[in-house]
Amino acid sequence: MRELADLRDGVVSAISRLTAAGQDIIVMVADSTSTSKIGPYLESYPERVINVGIAEQNMVGMAAGMALGGHIVFTANAAPFLVGRANEQVKNDVCYSGTNVKMLGLNAGVAYGPLASTHHAIDDISIMSGFGNVQILAPCDEVEAAQMIDYAASVDGPVYIRLDNAKFPVVHDKSYRFEPGRPNVLIEGSKVAVIALGSVVGEALEACETLQKEGVLDPTLVNLSSLRPLNQDALASIIQRHDAVVTVEEHSLHGGIGAMVAVLMARRQMHRRLSMLGITEGEFAKYGTRKGIRKHYGIDAAGIADAVRAQCAQ
Repeated sequence: MRELADLRDGVVSAISRLTAAGQDIIVMVADSTSTSKIGPYLESYPERVINVGIAEQNMVGMAAGMALGGHIVFTANAAPFLVGRANEQVKNDVCYSGTNVKMLGLNAGVAYGPLASTHHAIDDISIMSGFGNVQILAPCDEVEAAQMIDYAASVDGPVYIRLDNAKFPVVHDKSYRFEPGRPNVLIEGSKVAVIALGSVVGEALEACETLQKEGVLDPTLVNLSSLRPLNQDALASIIQRHDAVVTVEEHSLHGGIGAMVAVLMARRQMHRRLSMLGITEGEFAKYGTRKGIRKHYGIDAAGIADAVRAQCAQ
């Protein structure tokens, strides 16, 4: 049984460590102090946390201004309101202007469950990918989340990090080192490559381990945590070694990693079978518990295992 840990704990511990080491960090929240779990940092550095209230557009604009003043600024609020409500400010004040703002998209995917489509963020990767100048990352566990904060603080310019609001399996040990652009191979297998995004990597890992125990299939598992930058040669090499690919994401199939993989395969004329698991393109996600929503779209462990079996049966 793997340890479960909250990605946000990794984020806050990393920001605290960097601040203690002397980095000039400011954290801005939009009435999202509890959602971001920034409390421990606020207690230690009250002058470095700014809560603008439910005013996401103002938060992003202010963050850009403070970044121009020389600070490393992290914004931390719910992903649907960051990419939706503050879309113009993210586009113009941060991305187009290339300001040194690190945007943490909390509660991404269907994390808000029963609050439904107004609170789901199943289009954040698609929207952020449409902007220039911004790096796009999505950690799968607490270890990777902390290392992404270190990386984001070390580079000059916009970074978007897709985060979540629950505890997920810790799949990396202490020796892991996040490398921007590198597809992170968690299991080296054969025949089918499962390529997963963010918090559903845990579901994909459970599926792959179940298939291994059955003794018939041994799929490769790739944690695609760095979407931009992305070493496309490395990803193409992984795909080339397999007969089929299954992509898994808690995101719309429009503009997500399934679409990215499909475009890569088409451009390089890679004739491999492809199954894309995610929220149906052209629809809002169903409402309900996250467990129920994942089951509905086949992005839970059982659904992923079924998709791999189906690919191998062809």
